[in-house]
Amino acid sequence: MPLVIGVLLAFVVSLLAWAAGFDRDRSFYPTVLTVVASYYVLFAAMDGSMRVLAVESATMAVFALVAFLGFRSNLWWVAAALAGHGLFDFVHGSVVHNPGMPTWWPAFCAGYDVAAGATLAALLRSRRLR
Repeated sequence: MPLVIGVLLAFVVSLLAWAAGFDRDRSFYPTVLTVVASYYVLFAAMDGSMRVLAVESATMAVFALVAFLGFRSNLWWVAAALAGHGLFDFVHGSVVHNPGMPTWWPAFCAGYDVAAGATLAALLRSRRLR
């Protein structure tokens, strides 16, 4: 169920962003990527483990860097990174043990990220965004 909710929420947010015109700005999806990557840092901070906080911060920095570079050069990098973060969500627990993270989060976030990445890819493919 968290996966389905994540997918549906991504489509609703994208639809609202389209209706409001937020997605006309190149910064919308790079900002989404940076924010979704930051949640694991939040969960690490809630747990209080400095080691987990450092690992999650380093991971977030990679996604934030791709968001920055994609914003500056080509939004296809952002679409790929959103989908990639969704795939990372599926294996996150095997890579990093983050006790502050809710058990349902990886499935929810994976659904959101993959759907948001697919939406951005569809917008880029249709040339609605450049």
